[in-house]
Amino acid sequence: MMKMKRLFLPIIRGAVFLSAFLLVLSFLPGGLKAFAQKNGDRDASREKRVYDDAGLFSQEETETFETQIQAMRKEMNMDVVILTTDQAGGKSAGEYAEDFYIRGSFGVGKDYNGVLFLIDMDNRELYILPVGTMNRFLTDKRWNSILDEAYDQVSSQKYGACAQSFLDGVTKYYRAGIPGGQYNYDKETGKVSVYRSIRWYEAALAALAGLVAAGIACGGVTSRYSMKKERDWARNSLMAYRGDSQFRYSDQTDHLVNKTVTYAMIPRNQGNGGGSGGGMSSGGRSTTHTSSGRTMGGGGRKF
Repeated sequence: MMKMKRLFLPIIRGAVFLSAFLLVLSFLPGGLKAFAQKNGDRDASREKRVYDDAGLFSQEETETFETQIQAMRKEMNMDVVILTTDQAGGKSAGEYAEDFYIRGSFGVGKDYNGVLFLIDMDNRELYILPVGTMNRFLTDKRWNSILDEAYDQVSSQKYGACAQSFLDGVTKYYRAGIPGGQYNYDKETGKVSVYRSIRWYEAALAALAGLVAAGIACGGVTSRYSMKKERDWARNSLMAYRGDSQFRYSDQTDHLVNKTVTYAMIPRNQGNGGGSGGGMSSGGRSTTHTSSGRTMGGGGRKF
């Protein structure tokens, strides 16, 4: 009897385990579906980049902006956010935009690179907030140019077209690249951060100059070690006795007949020409400040 019990005990345990497994499996699809839906909603919320709190856009416009922004983020590896509000809570447009960007943890990388566009119906102001590396692309001149286009649309209450002009402007200037002579000017500390870059033709010219210099140096060393001059000198010294080594001297005196000295006054450079900031062009300037470890720039336009 004991032997029979020991024989069937593993079978009974296996049957119990199999029943429990089938029971769990019957509930598993629904659980997986709910889990996937929950995480999908969480991912969708995390990927949302259009916050139309003032209700200025149609559903179709919002979906179009979201699709375009996702493509821009992939291309630029920087964040893009559109925000509207009719309740700024007593904050200025700039303060509201900065607080929203910080609280939303927007931005890519350790510098939180990205840009936010705000249509503030409370303060009646458009605001562009470049952050991190985006300040290199959206200089003061460039974001003002984007606001020029956006202002024409918002003044006609075409809010969707206003946001679209912002997205198109950011894309255009990103693809145009960082302008030559670009620099960040921190208005709080006065610190200037100049963007250094080497273009392909500058790198090619430097490489060519290096090759030429190396070729000249190698040629000189090769010529020196070949001792061609020394062999020529030795051959000439052996044949010197055949040459006519007579020298004749004659007196010659040079007289200075006329003496004329011309003086020219060189005017001092008054520094009136060119841009400010030690010769840096104002067209490449990005005025910034630091807030919560983020380099923020940009500005607004009342409407």
